[in-house]
Amino acid sequence: MGKREFKVAYSGLYAHPVPDGHRFPMIKYELIPGQLQYEGCLGPENFFEPEACSEETVLLTHTPEYWDKLAHQRLSAKEARAIGLPPSPELTRRELVLTQGTIDCCGYALRNGVSLNVAGGTHHAFADRGEGFCLLNDFGVAANYMLQQRTVSRMLIVDLDVHQGNGTASLFQQEPRVFTFSMHGAHNYPFRKETSDYDVPLEDGLDDEGYLALLQTHLPPLLQRVKPELVFFLSGVDILASDQFGKLNVSLDGCRRRDIFVYSQLQQRNIPCVTAMGGGYSKDIRVIVEAHCNTFRAAKDIYGL
Repeated sequence: MGKREFKVAYSGLYAHPVPDGHRFPMIKYELIPGQLQYEGCLGPENFFEPEACSEETVLLTHTPEYWDKLAHQRLSAKEARAIGLPPSPELTRRELVLTQGTIDCCGYALRNGVSLNVAGGTHHAFADRGEGFCLLNDFGVAANYMLQQRTVSRMLIVDLDVHQGNGTASLFQQEPRVFTFSMHGAHNYPFRKETSDYDVPLEDGLDDEGYLALLQTHLPPLLQRVKPELVFFLSGVDILASDQFGKLNVSLDGCRRRDIFVYSQLQQRNIPCVTAMGGGYSKDIRVIVEAHCNTFRAAKDIYGL
């Protein structure tokens, strides 16, 4: 077996198809790798640039009708409003690239223990539509690709974004080989929840100790029961007290401890992990970047890469 590597998916496309000043802070995708390299946590050799996901692979998860709308810029005004991002060919290509990044991370995680995508976590995308800044469901596409390739036969999605992964829950309601777990704000978007395999709704104002106690209560027995061969971890930092849309009271250190706990539980069980960043909407971009960078630091440290 060759030397283990810490591989991170990143493309310059991640940061640019949306106009400056949009409420979704695209610039974070440029700042995260910059900060990690500046401090010496990662070097250029750690990053790889994905190609665009193929139509054939997209159609393992999304309907032909929806894919045609994305590919040929035929979304209605109502459909575009539900997504919340101005449609463009560049935005569609961005989504294809980040989705392939998550697929590629699966291979790296199986070889090295963990791999992270600087973007991704587009968990509000359904088979036939997009919502909430999400066009394609990258975890959904990657999981279905793994099943089609018969690479793994049992996966767990650990969604710790503050918003329920409603699209992901819907995609896998009839697929027992992909188990969906979501800890999310009970009174937050989406206001019409889907049913994950395991949902833990959180009350507004929940603090570090309350949040971590719930995670420590629910995640270890779930890992024991599901026995996944691969875990997808959505490490959204919109659980922070500073987040404009989060409604929780978790500190930067509490968010860091969350990531350390998840990775420690997986590493102890030798479960490979693919991580995507998910949401983060604090007014201070430095807080968003620091919280996301903590996820990379924790992964590298705990997996010894």
